[in-house]
Amino acid sequence: MLHPNSELKFVSDHKGHGVFATAPIPIGTIVYIKDDLEITLSSSDALMKNEKYRSIIDTYTYRDENGQYILSWDLAKYVNHCCFPNTISTGYGFEIAIKDIAPGDEITDEYGLFNPEKQFAVNCGKPNCRRWVKPNDIDRNYHQWDDQIKQALAHYRQVSQPLEDFMDEETRNDLKHYLSTGSHYKSVRTLKLARDQIKIRPG
Repeated sequence: MLHPNSELKFVSDHKGHGVFATAPIPIGTIVYIKDDLEITLSSSDALMKNEKYRSIIDTYTYRDENGQYILSWDLAKYVNHCCFPNTISTGYGFEIAIKDIAPGDEITDEYGLFNPEKQFAVNCGKPNCRRWVKPNDIDRNYHQWDDQIKQALAHYRQVSQPLEDFMDEETRNDLKHYLSTGSHYKSVRTLKLARDQIKIRPG
């Protein structure tokens, strides 16, 4: 589920549509949370072999740490990648704003945390764009991403959290423990698909 202060807009012929903030979303705000309405597909699901749905699955799903393909039911599936995003996935099952997002700003994400099956080219238009999203991006960048998340979580209790009610109890307790003690932080490395879970999609 995506933050309610968001709307879909056309970006360009190259990028298609994107999601933009309609009101301020401050650093430390949950911008997306994996809720119970998300559509979950396994690699053995019949839809994965159906060519009518293949391009939709390839374009709009991400893979979680269990190898499941997640298709968001709302605007979250339209959030575009940026090598310097303003939101990022965390080990807690939600994405957090790592910068203040102003009204009219495009909400962007880091696709390197989505367990891509193979590398693919990107052009986010930012200086120092890394040009490729690769399957090993988590291994290469997790220190940097964890630092950004920890800085954002320092603001968590000072901002409104309209998506917090959709957090499961275990995650709520894990997060509360980290915010209270500063220990047992859940790194983005936990999002990495285990090697024995990797399955190549047919076709």
